[in-house]
Amino acid sequence: MAVNSVPTKIETDLLEKEYFHLQNVVQDYDAKALTIKAWSVSIVGVIAGSSVFTSSKEVLLFASVVSFMFWLIEGTWKSFQRSNYDRINEIEAYMRGAGRKTEIHNLQISKSWVIAYEQKYNKLAFMRKTLLRIYVFLPHGAFGLLLLIAYFVLKIG
Repeated sequence: MAVNSVPTKIETDLLEKEYFHLQNVVQDYDAKALTIKAWSVSIVGVIAGSSVFTSSKEVLLFASVVSFMFWLIEGTWKSFQRSNYDRINEIEAYMRGAGRKTEIHNLQISKSWVIAYEQKYNKLAFMRKTLLRIYVFLPHGAFGLLLLIAYFVLKIG
């Protein structure tokens, strides 16, 4: 779309379709995050529970590592999800008139995702911040820490 031009009906329709598609993509990431959480609880629970049947407490250490791996996986998924928000925000700003001073092009999901991910969300600082958010930390980080503490308590005792 040209700078300061009134968008045509087709251009507006394409932006609207792109917007709603991106909203569905973001919701799909949330569904995947719940699946990751379910797998984490199930797998880590089975591994940690199996420590009852062995004299080796390293099983708890292994369960802790597995839990931390799920935590990193969910953090990575959140950075993938977050990379879609820049385009969503750009379309919202344009549709309310705030972005009409700049040019916006339709059908830019992939390009905008790559730019956002590479410039903002694939950074250590963002990952650290994401991993500490309570909705990502639970249950993985909490289980990992508790299992690590249990391992050291049982190892010392």
